[in-house]
Amino acid sequence: MSSYLELFGLFVVLMLPFLYETNHIFRYYFKFLIYYGIVSFNAIILIPAFLTRPCDVRNLLWASTWCHRVTALIGLRWELRGKEHLEKDQACIIVANHQSSLDVLGMFNIWHVMNKCTVVAKRELFYAWPFGLAAWLAGLIFIDRVRGEKARDTLNAVNRRIKKQRIKLWVFPEGTRRNTGELHPFKKGAFHMAIDQQIPILPVVFSSYCAFLNDKKKILNAGRIVITTLPPVSTEGLTKDDIDQLMERVRGQMCETFKLTSAEMLQRYKPHKSISPSVVNGAEAVAAAVANSSGYAQLHVGAAAAASSYETYKSSAGKATMLKTL
Repeated sequence: MSSYLELFGLFVVLMLPFLYETNHIFRYYFKFLIYYGIVSFNAIILIPAFLTRPCDVRNLLWASTWCHRVTALIGLRWELRGKEHLEKDQACIIVANHQSSLDVLGMFNIWHVMNKCTVVAKRELFYAWPFGLAAWLAGLIFIDRVRGEKARDTLNAVNRRIKKQRIKLWVFPEGTRRNTGELHPFKKGAFHMAIDQQIPILPVVFSSYCAFLNDKKKILNAGRIVITTLPPVSTEGLTKDDIDQLMERVRGQMCETFKLTSAEMLQRYKPHKSISPSVVNGAEAVAAAVANSSGYAQLHVGAAAAASSYETYKSSAGKATMLKTL
């Protein structure tokens, strides 16, 4: 009996590399299993250490030291720009676009730059143990999005503390993660908080994941992401009447940066075969690359062409086969 089990185990081990290379659905789930598995395992290990200083945001530095290594295992690379804005020892509200749970990996890779930083998260994550318990012990702020009055009271109490202790508070103003190739409308909570305490808004932009991640088709290939920190936006002298204008100003800056950095990542891809001269924009280049190389090639287009046509590209890229980063 034991010999049959050994043979079966050997068969499974031998099949894993084959399935990983040939089946994108298997590769998608396998990578997320590695991601969630290692983060959960690290949470179990770190909980006793977190208990020595519970709910201290500095615990997140320990977590990031252990967890950021997952990035290399699943084939992602993060590039931080505007580091000088992020490393300032100041209280601020960080607003960032939200595309996937992979955003947390990007945060783990830059937490040592942010130093004292915590995150506003939905209450449901607290019950995803052991991660939820470890996150609470590391100082994450959990809010009940259904009970708005209670959420506001929680955030008001946090707001006073972050200014006093010069903590950065990371907020996803879109509310829900959506990998659609664009920034969605912002909620006002983060901007209320910044104006209440007269602390700056710090916009952080992750470039698009569309070139390597498609949750509907279960595709997660290797990829590179640019994280851009924009200059802080002052709220000094602003009142509640200025919230809409402030929000649109910040969102406009972030949308422009998102398009530029996403187009820059797009131009890293080029087909093995030549593209017809009639191809003049990013969307057509994506389609041609897929047609000429079965969707697994690097695509290169001119930066100006890619940037000017990003709106067309994002709609085309969603329909085309995903590109595999070499």
